[in-house]
Amino acid sequence: MCGIIGIVGKEDVADRLVDGLRRMEYRGYDSAGVCTLFQGELVRRRAEGKLNNLVKEIGGNPAPGFTGIAHTRWATHGAPTAVNAHPHATSELALVHNGIIENFKPLREGLEARGRTFESQTDTEVVAHLISEQVEAGLAPEDAVKAVLPELRGAFALAIAFKRYPDMLIGARLGSPLVVGYGDGETYLGSDALALAPLTQQITYLEEGDWVVITRDGARIYDAQNNPVEREVVHSGASVIAIEKGNYRHFMQKEIFEQPTVVAQTLRSYLRQVDQSVALPQIDFDLSTIKRITIVACGTSYYAGMIAKYWLETFARLPVDIDVASEFRYRDPVLEPGGLALFISQSGETADTLAALRHCRAAGQTIAVVVNVPTSSMAREADLLLPTHAGPEIGVASTKAFTCQLAVLAALAAHLAVKRGRMDRAEEAEVVQHLLEVPACFNAALAHDDEIAAMAHLIAPARDVLYLGRGPDYPLALEGALKLKEISYIHAEGYASGEMKHGPIALIDEAVPVIVLAPSGPLFEKTVSNMQEVRARGGKVVLISDAAGIAEAGDGCIATIEMPQVHPLIAPLIYAVPVQLLAYHVACAKGTDVDQPRNLAKSVTVE
Repeated sequence: MCGIIGIVGKEDVADRLVDGLRRMEYRGYDSAGVCTLFQGELVRRRAEGKLNNLVKEIGGNPAPGFTGIAHTRWATHGAPTAVNAHPHATSELALVHNGIIENFKPLREGLEARGRTFESQTDTEVVAHLISEQVEAGLAPEDAVKAVLPELRGAFALAIAFKRYPDMLIGARLGSPLVVGYGDGETYLGSDALALAPLTQQITYLEEGDWVVITRDGARIYDAQNNPVEREVVHSGASVIAIEKGNYRHFMQKEIFEQPTVVAQTLRSYLRQVDQSVALPQIDFDLSTIKRITIVACGTSYYAGMIAKYWLETFARLPVDIDVASEFRYRDPVLEPGGLALFISQSGETADTLAALRHCRAAGQTIAVVVNVPTSSMAREADLLLPTHAGPEIGVASTKAFTCQLAVLAALAAHLAVKRGRMDRAEEAEVVQHLLEVPACFNAALAHDDEIAAMAHLIAPARDVLYLGRGPDYPLALEGALKLKEISYIHAEGYASGEMKHGPIALIDEAVPVIVLAPSGPLFEKTVSNMQEVRARGGKVVLISDAAGIAEAGDGCIATIEMPQVHPLIAPLIYAVPVQLLAYHVACAKGTDVDQPRNLAKSVTVE
């Protein structure tokens, strides 16, 4: 959500600023802008909509200058217009901001009472005026920023350019990520390492409350108490190639087809093939003493957590609570001593989840984090870091990050079962063997891509679609519905199959396709019974099952999608593929923006 890049360079920076914004398009945005410093002036260009609009604006009105900042905005306060687009500016400075200033209204009222005039409806412009006031009163930029930061409540990553200081930028972070990059006679700011990947691999992750002054010679970093501090310079490893589509039509398509490889990479970190065992990273606490697990996540990660609840309770016999992160703190949950709080996030920066993590930390819980970015805020605050190895996920609708999360969570469930004496060595070896089969099963599932594409026309005209599943396939039904909503804009809902008769069956008619997830196994007959209830009322069913399931229950369906026969443990991973492909091909049939669906952001760094 929102992207920031800043450059103090040796040559014109506008094109590189825009290129950096392109590398953050996956974060989601609805307007964009740049500001450079040239001959003692702030040169600002902004446009609503996609980056190409900004490129056209700069083409007609160039923005020269060796120092500059740029931003992609996801609207919170104020509509997505050019006037509300960042950078915001005063006579002294321009700044860009990711996050929300929660107390902006009283701050704005005070500024207006002092005669300041605002041009936008944003919370961000308040910060520009507050700092500008201090500069106009004679303070140096560093002192002005130092004076204003304590006034701000909420979350922010800031990059600030000062008209009278063309060889310097100031950045600050609280609750939203910001990194510093080091080049040859140049220094950079960015929301993440991907934004800076073409510019440098040497970066520093600012810590909570840090602010920084960057010049061509490097960076001076200060902590929340304004003390000079040293922060580690690390090799980012961010790949330019990783954020290119290659021969695929969309990033989402590419990432769906990367799943056999990235899930295999993830599983290699947790499975020992030599002795057929599960191994976690080294930890300094005894997992066998854990009494209860609290899972907290948002969106697709929440559905991964729901599946993990089935696994953890079935295999490890541990009681598990699960919460949506945005609700967790506000119901003041009871957190028992000796509990493990498990947080699941692709980015590791999701504001709601990060706030819930800190709430659990304060309540004395041991913190475990499943995350795709091992340098993220959540990763750095974890007692037990369980990284996925999905690589950069650019498509806003999560695919490979979801299945890599499931791979890690399955390994965690098996490991906890062993530690608690609920699984013997033979059973552990059997679980490992099934997990090792996942990449090949992914390939078998992906082989049905063409037939799923061919049947997308059956779903594309629908206004409403229902997904049904039992057991671990119920969260997968929720995930399938979410994917379809996200990228095709078709209203879709997922239900536990047995709940159909308790209300949703009233929605069934010939215009509502129903996607049924029903691998053969212990829950198959029950799910098929619910499917027959749908068909008896004129519902059009798409059955996703294996050969045995389709042979038994496929007659009368408008379409079937055959999956390989798999063990129930790994079925949620494999059955993720057809729901991803179905959503993808329906969106393509409707002509929607698959990789950047409207109103959505990849990394939600505001509450």
